[in-house]
Amino acid sequence: MTTINAMSEVAALMGDPARAAMLSLLMDGRAHTASELALTAGITAQTASGHLSRMIAGNLLAARAQGRNRFYRLASPEVAHAIESLMNVAGMRAPPASANAAWRRDPDLRFCRTCYDHLAGQVGIAVTDALTRAGHIEPQGARDWKLTEGGDLFCRRIGVDVAGARRAGSRHFARQCLDWSERRPHISGALGAAIADTFFRRGWAERLRRSRTVRLTDSGRRALGSHFGAAL
Repeated sequence: MTTINAMSEVAALMGDPARAAMLSLLMDGRAHTASELALTAGITAQTASGHLSRMIAGNLLAARAQGRNRFYRLASPEVAHAIESLMNVAGMRAPPASANAAWRRDPDLRFCRTCYDHLAGQVGIAVTDALTRAGHIEPQGARDWKLTEGGDLFCRRIGVDVAGARRAGSRHFARQCLDWSERRPHISGALGAAIADTFFRRGWAERLRRSRTVRLTDSGRRALGSHFGAAL
């Protein structure tokens, strides 16, 4: 059982503005150095080091050494899911997306981004909706998706490594992750990661440096229409 103290400790770790900024950057699914994280949070490297140590101790982050650098990443998909859920709750205090200043400032982020290792935003929701309409996925309980037999064949046909996703050990296969900007669930878990990998590998989408924003390429727009029957 999760104790009240443990829950409050995790909430306090995430609640500090500097740590929240670093966690937000790490939602791009990549590993970053302490210097990059310090710059994002607007703090000194020494201060960042203390924050990073606390988040590692709290099982929010993992670190590995490579050459002269030490790289940090989110410790697990569950941490990413918690951050995305917090973003959604925080967004409930704001005006609707169409009238929100954040929408006007960064519409690209809302259009397509990574949520840890899967696609989110309007593109992530469009893929989810398309798979649902075609009967390729179905809600399973309140937190998961079920990949149907037809969905398994469809995913394999477009190059999604379904078998690899099923071998992902203890990780959830297909999770419903509430999208903070669209306020509806998109596909996360091992299947969501495999779908995103297909988009990147086939050149349908491109990551942008130092950002969660993902650029949908011209071939990606065509693929959404031809494979998924979705238009954006």
